[in-house]
Order: sequence, then C-alpha cells, then structure tokens
Amino acid sequence: MHAFLHQLASGFASGCIYASLALALVMIYQSTHHINFAQGEMAMFSTYLAATAIQAGVPYWVTFFGVLALSLVGGAAIHRVFIRPVEKAPVLSTVAISISLLVIFNSLAGWIWGFTSRSFPSPFDGWKAGAPYLSGHELGLVLVTLAVLSVVFAFFRYTVVGLAMRAAAQNPMASQLVGIPVGATQALGWGLAAALGSVAGMMAAPLLYLDPHLMSGLLLYAFAGALLGGITNPWGAAVGGILIGIAENLAGAYLVGTELKLVFALGVILLVLLVRPAGLFGRSTVVRV
Repeated sequence: MHAFLHQLASGFASGCIYASLALALVMIYQSTHHINFAQGEMAMFSTYLAATAIQAGVPYWVTFFGVLALSLVGGAAIHRVFIRPVEKAPVLSTVAISISLLVIFNSLAGWIWGFTSRSFPSPFDGWKAGAPYLSGHELGLVLVTLAVLSVVFAFFRYTVVGLAMRAAAQNPMASQLVGIPVGATQALGWGLAAALGSVAGMMAAPLLYLDPHLMSGLLLYAFAGALLGGITNPWGAAVGGILIGIAENLAGAYLVGTELKLVFALGVILLVLLVRPAGLFGRSTVVRV
C-alpha cells in the first residue's frame, strides 16, 4: 500500500508538469486552431536561459519570474513574426513553421550550451513535508503549478483582457466587430503559453536533468493529456494532464514497465481519437453544410 501511494503521489506531481504544458497547447489551439509542435522546445530553451542566469549568481526566484516575463514577450514575438503572416495560408504552412521552430530551438540550444546533460537546481530540496510519498521538489512543483494554474484561471475569469481573449478564441469575427483586437489577443495567448511552458521546463529539469531533448517526451504526455481532457477545454486539458501523469506512473510500475510508459501515452492518444475525439470534457462541433 505504501508503494502504491508513493506511485500515486509521484504520478500526480508528474501530471502537474503535463497539465502546464497541456494548458499551453490548448491556449494556442483555441486562439489559432493550430498545434504548436515547438512548444516543448521553446520551454527547454527558456529553461536553459534560467540555468545560465542561476549559474551567473542571479537568485532562483528572480530568475524564475524573469524567465516567465521573457518567455511571455518571446512567445508573443514568435506569433507576430512567424505565425501571423501565414494565418490565412493553408494549415500545412503553420505546421511547417512550428516544426521548423522545433528544430531551430533544439539545434540552437545544443550549439550554445552543448548536448551534455546537466543538473538544474531546485529551491525545494530542503523541504521534508512531502515525505514519505513526495520528495521536496515534487511537493514544491505541485504547489507552484497549482498556484500558476489558479492565476491563469483568475486571469481568464475575472479580468477584461482575459475575457476578451476568450471571446476572440470563440468567435474572432464577432470580436472584431465589437472592437477586440484579435491579433493582439492571439499574440498574448502565444506569450502566456510560452510562459506556462517555461514553468513546466523549470519544474521538470531538476527531476530529469537538463539537455536539448528535455521536453520531447513530456510534450507527448502533455498532448495525450490535452486530448484526453479535451483540446477545446483548457481546464479539461489540465485535468487530463494530471490523469495522464497518474496513469502512466501506475502503468509503468505495475503493468507495462518504465520502458513502455511513452508507448502508453501514444496508446492513450490513439484510443481517445478513435473513441471520443472531443475528449472527456471537450465538446463536439457540428457544422451544417
């Protein structure tokens, strides 16, 4: 029973990382109806920037919030420079750009910092409150992730800008008619998604070590969580990410082994697409033709 509770708690901690990344994927999908395949590599690059700043002597939390701000600006700039010019082009154009960005960020990180794995510091190493089921860092990342998700929820629920972003995502044409700058809200959505991804990267790096491929597997788990919860429902995607974290941890411990955990995530993606494409909390859209 002790081992089961440990796997359950550890899976919940991993699921919080997937939830952040899944929410980032859904935010971009809702604003542009495209999947950003470079989301994980953008998060990895932000994590390398954080590691460089910490190594230079900048305090951890100053670095944390500084990287969030830098990721926010960088994500919005990427939308403005690379995505907005092709918003009326065929879907494959955006797919090609996001895959190109994936390769560019991965190669650039390897060129600047090398491909050797390195450790990443955690401000929660001294915490013992999570024992015996969670390490100090796992407990800390759960609290940080839940706090970030709560801030994002409050932003979209109670602020004028957040409500405008939701309106622009649901009906861009009607939003433009009432004066909402749809292009600006989409850029802000990309910026917020990049910031959420950087949170996932900085929380995952102490557990997995930092290298240019840090987020490759995590992105698949997050994508599985987004599909499971519903690619059209941000909070459903966050719940889906947590469920995937728990399920893959228990499956790795008791069913398929650690070597096949990633295959498990891919199997979830296929199963959801076949059985319920809208996800557990998503809604199907019926178009009259």
